[in-house]
Amino acid sequence: MNTFIRLAEVWTPTEDGVSLELSSGLFPGAAAFEAITRQMIFARGEGLPGRAWEVGHPLMMRELSGSYFKRAAAARALDLTCAVACPVFRGEALQCVVVLLMGGAASSVGTVELWRNDGRISSDMALVDGYFGASGHAAELEALTREGWLPRGAGAPGLAWQKGETVCIADIARSRRFLRKEAALALGIDRALAVPCSVRGTSSWVLALLSAPSTPIALRVEVWAQPPGQPDGLVRSSGFCESAGELPAGTVHKLEALGAIGTAWCTGVAQASTVLPTPGTPADATALQAIGARSVLALPVLMDDAVNEVVALYF
Repeated sequence: MNTFIRLAEVWTPTEDGVSLELSSGLFPGAAAFEAITRQMIFARGEGLPGRAWEVGHPLMMRELSGSYFKRAAAARALDLTCAVACPVFRGEALQCVVVLLMGGAASSVGTVELWRNDGRISSDMALVDGYFGASGHAAELEALTREGWLPRGAGAPGLAWQKGETVCIADIARSRRFLRKEAALALGIDRALAVPCSVRGTSSWVLALLSAPSTPIALRVEVWAQPPGQPDGLVRSSGFCESAGELPAGTVHKLEALGAIGTAWCTGVAQASTVLPTPGTPADATALQAIGARSVLALPVLMDDAVNEVVALYF
C-alpha cells in the first residue's frame, strides 16, 4: 500500500543555533534523495525549512520545480510535487521543523491543508493553502475548501482550534463534525485528522490531513496524551488504522516503552524512526503487521509552551 505522504524530515537547530540540520527522517525508496538531504544545512530563511523557521508558521509549496526548494531536481526524479513545512515552537524558541513531501501516482487521493485564524482580520478560520492530490476528481473538493470559512468549533480544523487538541475522524460518513462530507466521500476520502500547530505569534494554525483507502495519509494514526496523575506515562486517546479501523482508547504505558513517541513527548522535538513502538495489545501488533508498517513519525503538539499530545503517523 502506498501512502499519500511519501517522505518525512525533521530539522533541528545546530549547536550554535544559526542553522538547521537533519535530525531524523523517513526516506523509503529514496536513497539518493536521502544522501543529498543529509549533506544539507539551512540557514534561517533559506530553503523551505529555513523559511518556515523565519516566518514562524507552516508553509506549503504546491510546486517544487522552479521554486526556492533547494532539492528540486532530486525531488523531480522521485516525482515529488508538493511539500509542507511545520515549525514547532516552545515560546520563541524553535524546537524543530517537520517537512512532509507528497506526489507520485496520478490517481493519488488525499489532501494536506493549512488553516489559519488571524484575530486581527476575522473571527473565523480560513484555508491558507492546500494540496489536493493528483486525482482529476479533486477539483470540487478543492473549490469548496478554498471558498469556505470555519467558525471556531466548526469542522475538524475549527474544532482542533477550539479545543487545542488533535481531532481524529475515523469515518467521515458517520461524522457530524465534517462539513465537506459529500465532496470528500465522492472523492473516496473517508478519514480526517486535524492537528493544532505551535507557531510564533498570536495567529492560530491547524494542519489538516484527509485520507483515502487507496492512498492513505498514513497506514495508522495514533494520538497519545498524558492521563491525570501519570507524569511518567501516556495513553492512546484516539486514532485509526487501515486494517483495524477506529482505534479505541488504550491503557497507560510508560514513557520509556514508547520509543519515538515517548522521546517526542519528553523533548518537544519530532522523531522519525524505523523502530516501531512495542506497547499495545496483540491485536495492535497484528494490525501493524497487516498493514506492513515499518516506520513512525512522532509529532509533538505544544500548547502554552508544554507538550500536550504526540501524534504518531505510521508508514
